Amino acid sequence: MGGAVVRDLYNVRLRAAEGGPTPLSEEEEQRTRAVLFHELGNVIAERGRVRFPAYSPPERRRLVEVAQRLGAHWGQQVFVTAEDECALLLHLAGHGPESTAPGPPGA
Repeated sequence: MGGAVVRDLYNVRLRAAEGGPTPLSEEEEQRTRAVLFHELGNVIAERGRVRFPAYSPPERRRLVEVAQRLGAHWGQQVFVTAEDECALLLHLAGHGPESTAPGPPGA
């Protein structure tokens, strides 16, 4: 039993973009934006700001679009500020990164 087990693999192909995110379908994208609109909108309405992860350009574009929709819905601009390469801050005027508004960690 000490020998190595060898298995023959036939018709095995590498997938493109191995380990990368798969793009969302149009329906999934619409549902994702709707959930973000409601969830992030509730936090912004309560605290004036929310920090949210955005690791890729499509995720950043999605958050910018959600901020624009929230701004149109509320009749006031929702600003988007990159905090670092992994997160965006969506905030109302006076609640941006330069403000000292208290909030829980990650808010």
